[in-house]
Amino acid sequence: MSDSPLSFIDYRALPESETGEPGWHSWNLEDTTRYNTAVLGPMWVRREDEQCRLRMFPQRHHTNLGDNIHGATTLGLIDIALFATMHVLGSGHDGFAVTVELSTQFVGAGDPQRPLDAVSEIVRETGSMLFVRGTALQDDDVVASYSGIVRKLKSQA
Repeated sequence: MSDSPLSFIDYRALPESETGEPGWHSWNLEDTTRYNTAVLGPMWVRREDEQCRLRMFPQRHHTNLGDNIHGATTLGLIDIALFATMHVLGSGHDGFAVTVELSTQFVGAGDPQRPLDAVSEIVRETGSMLFVRGTALQDDDVVASYSGIVRKLKSQA
């Protein structure tokens, strides 16, 4: 059994011997046939002070014809990062939530040979909304900047 913030997320501490750095947790759906894991592959998450870092590991199927990370891959990571940020930094939510708005500015090409990170911070959180901003990075190279809004849906009990 994992120490997951949600019953459908595989959120568990990863050994430093596996990650090379301390503090990483898995951030994958228990149902690996759904978009997050089926398309983007295994992801790691960790808190870094008041920021949340979500990491993916690009593969050939994440690239475009220019041999860079496809923009849709970057957008997918960013969208998932909004929800990881809600749970890692914010108050979390025990029900479902949806992306209301996502604004992204692509400023550089992603290198498929390096991990791609979405580093996010909460701008504001209310009872039903979460406002996030961040950057998609590879080491110190900025691939994209973004801001997004998540709506927390009422639980269907």
